Amino acid sequence: MNCELFAKDLAAKPAALRGLAERLEAGPVWGQTLTPASSIVLLGMGSSHYANSVCAARLRAKGINAVAEIASSEVLPAVNQHTIVIGVSASGGSVETLTALATYRGRCSVIALTNTAGSAITSMVDQVVEMLAGAENSGVACRSFQITLGLLLALESQLLGGVEVPMLLRGAADAEEDLLGRLDTWLPMVRELMLGPQGTYAVAPAARFSSAQQSALMLRECPRLPAFACETGDWSHVDVYLTKTTDYRMLLFAGSPWVAPLMGWVTERKSTVVAVGADVAGSRMNIRYRGDQTEEIRLLAEVAVAEQLALLSWSESGAPIID
Repeated sequence: MNCELFAKDLAAKPAALRGLAERLEAGPVWGQTLTPASSIVLLGMGSSHYANSVCAARLRAKGINAVAEIASSEVLPAVNQHTIVIGVSASGGSVETLTALATYRGRCSVIALTNTAGSAITSMVDQVVEMLAGAENSGVACRSFQITLGLLLALESQLLGGVEVPMLLRGAADAEEDLLGRLDTWLPMVRELMLGPQGTYAVAPAARFSSAQQSALMLRECPRLPAFACETGDWSHVDVYLTKTTDYRMLLFAGSPWVAPLMGWVTERKSTVVAVGADVAGSRMNIRYRGDQTEEIRLLAEVAVAEQLALLSWSESGAPIID
């Protein structure tokens, strides 16, 4: 894992988003075997599972029988001839995902979503959908996470319509470029406010919980700092206790209807909050960006804040290469 290459991988994200937009405009990328009558099982590990989970929830909310399971689970869903299993692995070699997919071979249709042509996963499925996110030379899954979200939104659109994915991808690219173009106006203050002695807590609504999970992962994986994820409404039931006893630092992805009770607690206990995507009363800092009024642009782009924070902290550590 290389810090300098991570910076290059992040800088290439807007171009990858626009490339996917052009690809989707050329035609559907998911096979015709997928219909609204299909039941869908999404399998993956780490950031793949994060993306799978929010996209499965979106499908369920629109009437599709869809579930995301972590591939290492010992209680995987039952399937029938109408089930489509989609294994998501950027590397194409996640052993847990390969093992889970092996249990479904011959029982239902199996699709791989991967960023690595010719990888192990491609030899054990009925169809391959390539991410085409480009090689992530840093060893950190960043573009592939974002492209996975984009392709799963395209799956939703192919099944149900109503989601103009190319437009949203271009909007997310604009959002990323907006944030990257003025790093000096927000990143130093975010670093000061968020890197506390007892870690960083990323909080997001259920519909975008992947943003909190991926943000925490970036801080753990790159600068190797303690970081944790929580859903906004659930925060008042599980994480509120820490505000009483720790120097609590929250990166809050805005948009949940449950922000008000959360902010009541953190204001009373003088915790530190940086809000992303809206002006939140009581936060120490509000980070706005182009297109942040659109839910799907938030989903695709907001994790850039934590990625840049992770990059800055990693570069300051003086350890550009980590095993």
